[in-house]
Amino acid sequence: MISTRGRYALRMMLDLAENQGDGYVSLKDIAARQDISKKYLEQIIPVLNRAGLLQTTRGVQGGYRLTRRPEEYTVLDILSATETGLAAVACLEQDANPCARCCDCLTLPVWQGLDKVVKDYLDGITLQDVLDRRNVGNDYVI
Repeated sequence: MISTRGRYALRMMLDLAENQGDGYVSLKDIAARQDISKKYLEQIIPVLNRAGLLQTTRGVQGGYRLTRRPEEYTVLDILSATETGLAAVACLEQDANPCARCCDCLTLPVWQGLDKVVKDYLDGITLQDVLDRRNVGNDYVI
């Protein structure tokens, strides 16, 4: 399940993508447009900044902007930065499976397949894709 932090981070990044022509965008403006607490967004900013997804500047004209073009960000990029894990089951959270039963687990391929489908799906949607589809409808297909 995607957390509130992940959902709000995606909304914030979409807002920045949509308003990037205005230079740096203030957090106050993002919060107002997205109806998200400014305090909550302030907690998300450092995570996105550390992941190299945002540029920040201080001062009167300060704010936030994307480091790349919207078509260069995938939903997976953003959720990977903000979520503690996207794996379907805990044993897939790490590169090396820590489960003692993984060699004999009949269900492991099921979870690996689900994990691959979800990650491939999220990796196939860019911020620009979401913006382009806002007037067309939500027809994302797996």
